[in-house]
Amino acid sequence: MAARSTLTQSNMAGWGFALPAFALLAVFIILPFFFAFAFSLTDQRLISPNPTRYVGFENYERLLGMNILRIEPARDDAGQIVRDANGDPTYPRVRTFTRNNPDLPHLQGMREWFGWRSGDDRVVVLARDVLFMKSLVNTLTFVIAIVPLQGGGALLLALLINQRLRGINAFRAIYFMPVVISIVVVSLLWRFIYDGNDGVLNNILHGLTLGAFQPIDWLGRTDTALASIIVMSAWQAVGFHMVIWLAGLQTISPTYYEVATIEGANKWQTFRYITWPGLRNTAVLVFIVITIQAFALFAQIDVMTNGGPLDSTQTLVFQAIERGYGKQDISGGSTIAVILFFVVLAISLVQRYLTRERT
Repeated sequence: MAARSTLTQSNMAGWGFALPAFALLAVFIILPFFFAFAFSLTDQRLISPNPTRYVGFENYERLLGMNILRIEPARDDAGQIVRDANGDPTYPRVRTFTRNNPDLPHLQGMREWFGWRSGDDRVVVLARDVLFMKSLVNTLTFVIAIVPLQGGGALLLALLINQRLRGINAFRAIYFMPVVISIVVVSLLWRFIYDGNDGVLNNILHGLTLGAFQPIDWLGRTDTALASIIVMSAWQAVGFHMVIWLAGLQTISPTYYEVATIEGANKWQTFRYITWPGLRNTAVLVFIVITIQAFALFAQIDVMTNGGPLDSTQTLVFQAIERGYGKQDISGGSTIAVILFFVVLAISLVQRYLTRERT
């Protein structure tokens, strides 16, 4: 009876300490998610004279609606394909199929996203919200690139500083320093580094190549803007994940490494059969945290490119905030937030499954 009473008191004390954290999670995470889901089923706007209406899943259909259109080339009266000056087939405009065409009601209101040639025909992928689709692709591209780059770079740094050398603490502090600097300040700094006229990066490359390298507007070109932000983001947060990897490395017993040395294992074998298995749980944490942080990409975009050039750096979070507050479209922003939640949840579950401990 006394033991049960002590256990009950301990549980009550534990729940008491945890209650403030649960309350904060409920107020700032759980309740806002349910509000977002409720708003996504309406046409709610911040300032509108019209009453809010329930629209069901129309917002989701508008964002996720896609279709594929196959367009045959234009032909003359003789049935021959009409070609341009370069000899390429000419095609009817996409809008002839997607605007005021009663024969194709399911394509009405859609816009061309991208397309390709298939024989003489042209295949076009249509989307109801091309900007959202671009944001989704850019976000997934960022995640796919940043997870191995940031996670692998952090692991490499952790392996390098996990040694008993004089002055190693100074290197740990240097590698961790970008983490404690505001992401806004870091973004402003790297915007100057990437400057197309007199940026530090262009000057360094110009000097290393003895003047052969021509300056590039890294943030002003569609083919380099997102990659530039990926490099900057990996550099900024690599120190945080380095500390997590380092904590995992220090939980591996030195006895395993002594045995491996006695058995004549090389460094790669030691890493493969001792270090990496010992870091399995740490790897799950690191990769899931990086994935969640990557999907939340916003500050770098807002400060460095504002979604440009030509929407090449638009992301889901940037679009959610832009629509929800910039355009006062609460329902649209909430819909993007809900979609983002389920995307992150699905990818996190897949990561957890792939990195599970196999028996």
